[in-house]
Amino acid sequence: MIDISVSNLVKEFEVGNKILNGLTFQVDTGERVGLLGPNGCGKTTLLRILTGVMDYDEGDVVLAPGKRLGLISQIPVYPAGYTVEDVLSTAFEPVHRMEEELTQLATQMAQGNTDPAVMSRYDKLTAAFEAAGGYDTQTKTNKVCNGLSIPQAMREQLFDKLSGGEKTRVNLARLILEDTDILLLDEPTNHLDLRATEWLEEYLEKFKGTVLTVSHDRYFLDKVVDRIIEIQDGKAEFYAGNYSFYAVEKERRYEEKLRQYEKEQAKIQQLEKAAEQLRTWAYSGMDKTFKRAQSMEKRIERMRVTDRPKKERKMEVRFGEREFRGDEVLTIKNLKKSFGDRTLFSDVNLEVVGGERIALLGDNGTGKSTLIKILMGEEEPDSGKIRLGPTVKIGYLPQIIHFSHPDRNLVDTMLYDLDCTAQTARNRLAAFKFRGEDVFKPVSALSGGEQSRLRLCMLMDAKINLLILDEPTNHLDIQSREWIEEAVEEYEGNLLFVSHDRYFIERFASRIWLLEDGHITDFKGTYEEFQAARAKGLFSKTASAAPTQAPKAPEKKEKPKRPGGTKMLEKEVAAAERAVGKAEEQMYDLTQQMEEAAADYLKLQELYEQKEALEEEILKLYGRWEELSAQLEEARGEG
Repeated sequence: MIDISVSNLVKEFEVGNKILNGLTFQVDTGERVGLLGPNGCGKTTLLRILTGVMDYDEGDVVLAPGKRLGLISQIPVYPAGYTVEDVLSTAFEPVHRMEEELTQLATQMAQGNTDPAVMSRYDKLTAAFEAAGGYDTQTKTNKVCNGLSIPQAMREQLFDKLSGGEKTRVNLARLILEDTDILLLDEPTNHLDLRATEWLEEYLEKFKGTVLTVSHDRYFLDKVVDRIIEIQDGKAEFYAGNYSFYAVEKERRYEEKLRQYEKEQAKIQQLEKAAEQLRTWAYSGMDKTFKRAQSMEKRIERMRVTDRPKKERKMEVRFGEREFRGDEVLTIKNLKKSFGDRTLFSDVNLEVVGGERIALLGDNGTGKSTLIKILMGEEEPDSGKIRLGPTVKIGYLPQIIHFSHPDRNLVDTMLYDLDCTAQTARNRLAAFKFRGEDVFKPVSALSGGEQSRLRLCMLMDAKINLLILDEPTNHLDIQSREWIEEAVEEYEGNLLFVSHDRYFIERFASRIWLLEDGHITDFKGTYEEFQAARAKGLFSKTASAAPTQAPKAPEKKEKPKRPGGTKMLEKEVAAAERAVGKAEEQMYDLTQQMEEAAADYLKLQELYEQKEALEEEILKLYGRWEELSAQLEEARGEG
């Protein structure tokens, strides 16, 4: 059965500029479809058309009759004074109406009304109320709110006082509670932390309805969708798989079209040369060859059917790098920060050495951005110290971009901030896809993603060796995210970043700082290794207060180049030896506990599982120590 059918859809905002130009596709019941395309291609416009909020110029849009459809980005206006709880309660309006009627019927029967019709209506309504989950509304609400990180305190707030991101999260919860048949999701993970995003993925996996989602979260697309529709030049391109399949298949199609185009061009050139020779002979008196030349030229025109395939030009960018000298990059000692009665974090002790790439993770509101602001000197800690290495130069891309003069255009912003020539400013802006008249727009007219791109453009000029990024991929489309990733890939200095983009985290993190319950768990390893360790219970909320009790995962094998010669390796070898020693001490303690718990089967089983996990970690730690020792010997030999 078809849930959504779109045929030859046309939408034009400016005369002669059709944002949707003959768009045709269908979505079957139960399908999970990702809607892709660069910012401005018409994805959100299409979703608004599907919900009836926006009209269209030509074509047909048909939704399956009787199906309930909800759009996440479309936040309804609620009466003044509505709390978040009131908004969530609107999801159960049909149930509430049944409840009111049941109350009225019960009152009538209590007053002596014995009409069989009343009693029959009460029985039927009771069954319908129970089938609709009328007795479980509070349980459902609590479950969804817990999953989407909507705490009780937020539920008591006025809806109008929430931020845009919080409203989006509440509206997502409301639509889930409504049990909608067709879910239209417009960047659903933008305002969710990692925990809430994973909860949403699990919910969608079990959801029996149809999902059409616009998302730039590649990890989310891989987990959720089984088909991709890409909007290109107002029309639809189809890919029968998730994002990873799409990325490979798109490149394959481009290469195939390019080969076809080049083959046609080679044949055309050959025929053009022959046609030119025939005309030359015709002018020399061979009249019959003139008609043959005309016939050949018509054939050439018929062959011009394949346009050269388009491919967005990559940004030729990289961060300016400053040479790093010494071992110390950043040292944090006994750091504490509170706001009123609420302590964000305390007793934070961390050390960063050259070449490390660190992801700072944690739920929304745990204090990640505050910690970054303290490192940047924008906030003062309550206590503790931060020391930067003497040769460290920081480059910083904040989550919320501010420009001191948003009324200035892009060229003037570059001229004043970077003290460069107008031509240099134009060239750098062009490298970041700001071309033509766009460079004379005021900065205030740019979208959030464009402002991030402009700030990144300005940052590229600085000579840095510690790059700090706070949600660098927020508000960016997939292509812009890939541009940033290419620049970060080439950058060989130290990296510290806050991100909910798991694709970005997995690609770059070689160390994880998890900020949770006011403490930081320090994990040396990739995001995949971090997730595996967490799944094994090697650390948890209760363990995060004492991260040293969990053996650390091995370092990522392919580390950035190490500055500092053998000194760095010597320190890493010593650290690896300490990690092995600590893990072996834990193993001794576990063995002692197992002997003491010999008569307690449940306790013994629990300790045995811990021992198995620890044995595996010790093997990895030994492997890491051996690898580093071999590298150190090799480095000393070369010295």
